[in-house]
Amino acid sequence: MPRRDRKAERREATRQEIVEAAWEIARERGLAQLTLREVGERIGMRAPSLYSHYGSKNAIYDAMFEQAWSECERVSLDALRSAPADPRGLVRVVALAYFDFAVADLARYQLMNQRTIPGFEPSPDAYASAVRALDEVIAVFATIGVTDRDDVEIWIAVLSGLVDQQLANDPGGHSRRKLLDRAVDMWADSVGLPPTKEPQK
Repeated sequence: MPRRDRKAERREATRQEIVEAAWEIARERGLAQLTLREVGERIGMRAPSLYSHYGSKNAIYDAMFEQAWSECERVSLDALRSAPADPRGLVRVVALAYFDFAVADLARYQLMNQRTIPGFEPSPDAYASAVRALDEVIAVFATIGVTDRDDVEIWIAVLSGLVDQQLANDPGGHSRRKLLDRAVDMWADSVGLPPTKEPQK
């Protein structure tokens, strides 16, 4: 049995606690209102100790960004496990999974997809999680014959636009979610995906 590094485990647990406190503040007051002092107060930690885990506020944003995209990746992979073989059905499942994930948490979506924090750029390590998620979409679309990167980019723009409209105009509602089927069919028609076959009676 390998020996457990309890010190490293405690350090990682503390880092996670810091990130969760940061998310709480961001969800309550907005991403830009995050302060290291309040994060420390939430978890009972003084600033010098906090700095030993994250050297700056942007370092916390970086950890939040990586966590958000890793969660998105997990949700997408879970959705794919139950996706039908039908190309349009597959796109619908992936679209619904992302849409529901995105609209469930405004602060998380803003950090992932909008430049709302002046001076913050995700580190290469954190950004790698976003790249992985995009690469998975590209790979999935390739399995149904969509290999033109521009087609993928158009789909991302359509889906992101519906998310943005939902969050801006009907937060907590379903008005734009109801448009996903039409959006899938419009895009699928444009890239030449075959119609979904109706089950025989």
